[in-house]
Amino acid sequence: MRFEQPWMLVLLVVPLLWWAQAQRKAYSRFAVTAKAFMLGLIIAALAQPVLDVPQQKLGIVLLADTSLSVGDEGLRQASAWIQQVEGARGRHLLQVLPFARATRPRSEEEAQHGLRFAPGSDARATNLEVAVREGIAALPAGYAGRLVLVSDGLENQGSLMAAASAARRLGIAIDTYPLPGRPRPALRIESVSLPAAVFTGERFPIELEVTAPRSARGTLEIAAEGKVLGSSQVKIQPGRNRLRATASVNVAGAINISGVLRAEGLGETRFDQALVLRKPRILYVSQDPPGVEQHLLSAWEAAQFEVRKATEVPAEIPADIQVVVLNNQDLKRLPDNFKQSLEEFTKQGGGVLVIGGEKNVYVQGDGNSEDALERTLPAKLAPPRSPEGTAVVLIIDKSSSMEGRKIELARLSAIGVVENLRAIDLVGVLIFDNSFQWAVPIRRAEDRTLIKRLIAGITPDGGTQIAPALAEAYRRVLPVRATYKHIVLLTDGISEEGDSLSLAREAAQNRVTISTVGLGQDVNRAYLEKVASFARGRSYFLVDPSNLEQILLKDVMEHTGSTAIERPVKPVVVRAAEILEGVGMDQAPPLRGYVKFVAKPGANVLLQADGRDPLLVNWQYGLGRAAVFTSDAKSRWAESWIAWRGFDRFWINVLRDLLPHGDKSESSVKFDPARGVLTVQYRLARGVSAPDALPTVYVLGPDHFREVLPIRKYADGLYQGEVVISDRQGLFRIRPLEESLLFPETGFYRQEAETSEYGSDERLLRELARYTGGIFRPTPEGVFRAPSRSPIVRQPLWPVLLVLAMCANLAELVQRKWMGIAGLWARFRAVHS
Repeated sequence: MRFEQPWMLVLLVVPLLWWAQAQRKAYSRFAVTAKAFMLGLIIAALAQPVLDVPQQKLGIVLLADTSLSVGDEGLRQASAWIQQVEGARGRHLLQVLPFARATRPRSEEEAQHGLRFAPGSDARATNLEVAVREGIAALPAGYAGRLVLVSDGLENQGSLMAAASAARRLGIAIDTYPLPGRPRPALRIESVSLPAAVFTGERFPIELEVTAPRSARGTLEIAAEGKVLGSSQVKIQPGRNRLRATASVNVAGAINISGVLRAEGLGETRFDQALVLRKPRILYVSQDPPGVEQHLLSAWEAAQFEVRKATEVPAEIPADIQVVVLNNQDLKRLPDNFKQSLEEFTKQGGGVLVIGGEKNVYVQGDGNSEDALERTLPAKLAPPRSPEGTAVVLIIDKSSSMEGRKIELARLSAIGVVENLRAIDLVGVLIFDNSFQWAVPIRRAEDRTLIKRLIAGITPDGGTQIAPALAEAYRRVLPVRATYKHIVLLTDGISEEGDSLSLAREAAQNRVTISTVGLGQDVNRAYLEKVASFARGRSYFLVDPSNLEQILLKDVMEHTGSTAIERPVKPVVVRAAEILEGVGMDQAPPLRGYVKFVAKPGANVLLQADGRDPLLVNWQYGLGRAAVFTSDAKSRWAESWIAWRGFDRFWINVLRDLLPHGDKSESSVKFDPARGVLTVQYRLARGVSAPDALPTVYVLGPDHFREVLPIRKYADGLYQGEVVISDRQGLFRIRPLEESLLFPETGFYRQEAETSEYGSDERLLRELARYTGGIFRPTPEGVFRAPSRSPIVRQPLWPVLLVLAMCANLAELVQRKWMGIAGLWARFRAVHS
C-alpha cells in the first residue's frame, strides 16, 4: 500500500493529542476513542492510500483477415477457429476485428454465421500494419492485453514489422494463427473480352478464354464493384475453353467488373476489368395531355433512361441524344428539315421509335415519293380506302337544355373531329333548335382555323326540332362528291320523329351513313336507335358527357375510311426475337385499337394484330435502327396493357434495341510499368469535326489519387495525354470535368497483387509471434493463458477508510444514546423505590 498524499499523515497527531487530553477528563473512554479513531480514518483517507494489485483478467483483440487472398476455405477455417476461441473465453474480454485493406466492425451476420469477405475494393488488399495498429488501439484499458492475428500473412500494403516494433515497445504479445490461403489453381484465364462501353441497364457479353488440364464442372460468378450480379454453371473441357456470360449494371461511369471461375478439383481463378457505362438519353416528342404517358415514362426512367420531354419537335436533334421517340404525331405535318435531320441521325447510328395514336391515323403521302422520315421508318401508313376525300356533317342540338357544360363539350368534340380530318376531306356543322342553320357550310377541311372559330361561336337557345335539321343535312350532303358520306346527330332532347325513319332508309340506299348520340336521360332512345340502325350507323347514349369527344372521334373514324381500327385485337408473335425475351407476350391482354401500317420489304415484323396487320416492326437503317409500334402506350388503346406485368419490360426492350453501339470517338488506355505512366488516347471517328477547345480531364484512382490529364493533339483526329500513377493498383477513372462526346469517360484497371497471390507466408507469421513474445498457432484455450507480465491495477482505499469512519461515528452515537437511556432508567427506579 502507498499514499499519494503522504504529507496528510502528519495531521494524525491532532486526534492523538486530543485523545490523550480527553482521557484526563470525565469523558467516556469509548466515546473519546471512537471519535479519535474516526478523525484518524478521515485524515488517512485524505492521504489517498492506494493498493497496487496485479491484473489477471485478459483483454484480447482478435484480428481476422477477410481479404480475397484468404480464399473461401481459409475464411471457413478462420470462422470455425474463432468460434472455438469464443467458447473458451470464460471471464476474459474478447473483441473480433475483421480487416483487409482496413479494419471494420464485425457485423451481426458474421457473428452468427461466420466471416465474410470485406466489401467492395477493400477486399483487394491486405494491410497487416493497419490491422495491428488498430488492434493495439482497441485493447481495453486496465486489462492484460494481447493480440491474435488470424491471416495468411500475404501483405501487399503497409509494413507489418513497423507495427510489430510498436507492439513490442508496449509489451503487447501477438499470437499468430496461419491460414492456408488460396491454392494455386489448375485453371488459367488467357484473355477477357468486354465491350469498351455500354449503356446502363443494357445486357452486355463477357467472354473468357480459359485453359484447363482436364474436364470439370464449374461456376462462373460475375460482380460489379464487389456486388455479385449473378452466376452460371459452366462445363470445362481439357485444353482451351471459350466461356460466355452476360450481365447488366444500372449505374453510370467507369466501374470494375470482376469474375470468379471455380471448378471442382481445379481451384478458382479471378479476373478484373474496367467497364464504362453511360446513361442513355431519350428525346420524347408528344402532344398528348400531361400525365397520360406517365406509365411509359416511369418504366423508362426506372430502367435508367434519361427522358427529355418536348411538345414540339426541336430545330435540331441534340448531340447527346441516342433515341428519338415520336408519340401520337401527325407525321406528315412534321417540318421537312426535322425529317431530314432524323434520317441523318439514324444513318449515323441513332434510334427512332414511332408510337401510333389517333393524331397520325389520317397521314397519307402523295403517292409519288417518300419523304426523309418515310424512308427511315420500316413501315408506312396504309393508304386510305379511296383517293377521294370523305364528307362529315355534324348536326348539333343547340337548344336551351344544352347550356353549360354540354354545349362546351359539343364544341370541343366538333373541333376535335375537324383536327383529325385531312385537307381533302369535307366538313359541315349544322346547328338546330326550333329551326336550323349552318354554322359551317359544307367545305374542305383545309382551313381549320376558320372552321374552329365558327364552331366556337355556337351558343344555346330555343327548343328542339330534329327532323327538319336531319333532312337538311341529308339533302346537302347527298350531291357532294366523296367516297364516304357520314352524318352525326347529337342531341339531349325529345322531338317529333317526322319522316326521319324513311329518310334513314333512303340514306342507306344512297351510301350515306347516320350515327346518333344521345346526351342525358331525356332522349327518345328508340327513335335515335332506329335512325342509326336504318342508316347503317351507330347509336351512342351518354349520361356523362365527358367522353363525348372520344366517342365522336371513334365514330367518325369508323365511318370515313380511316386507317385506324378500333376493336379488340390480340398481339400475335410472328418471329422470336431478343426484344421479346422475358416479356411474356403469350400473357399480353388485347389492345383496343391500332393504326393500319404496311411493312416495307426487308423489315422485321415481330408482332401482328390478330395475325394480320403489323403491330411492331423494326429494321436497320444505315448505322442506326428504327421501329414502329402501330398501337399506343396510353389508356386509349393500351388500357389493359398498362396494368399488364409485361408492359414495363416490353417498352424497355423496345427502346434498348434502338440504342446505338458506335461513338464519335474511340478511347484507349495503356500502362507503362517501366515509367509508371498511364497513357490515354482519343481517336475521333471519320467525319467528326475537331473540337474548338480541349476539355479538362481528370484521372481519379485509389488512395484518393486525383490528377489532371494534360491532353495534346498529335495528329488529325488523334489526341493523347499521360499521367504518372507510379505503383498504384486498382481502378482508374478518366473523366472530363464536363461531359463530352468526343472525350468520353473511360476506365483502366490495373491488376492488384491480392487477386494474383496464392498460398500463405507462415514464415512471416512465425517471426511476428517470436518477435513480440506471442505464440505461433495457439490452441483456443492457449489464447487465454496467464500473461507473463501482468499490468498493475491501482485500487484506491480511501472509500473503505471513509466507511470505517462512518461506522466509528455511528458506534459512538449508539453508545452515547444507550448511556442516556440507562441513566433515565436508573432515576426512574430510584424515584419509585
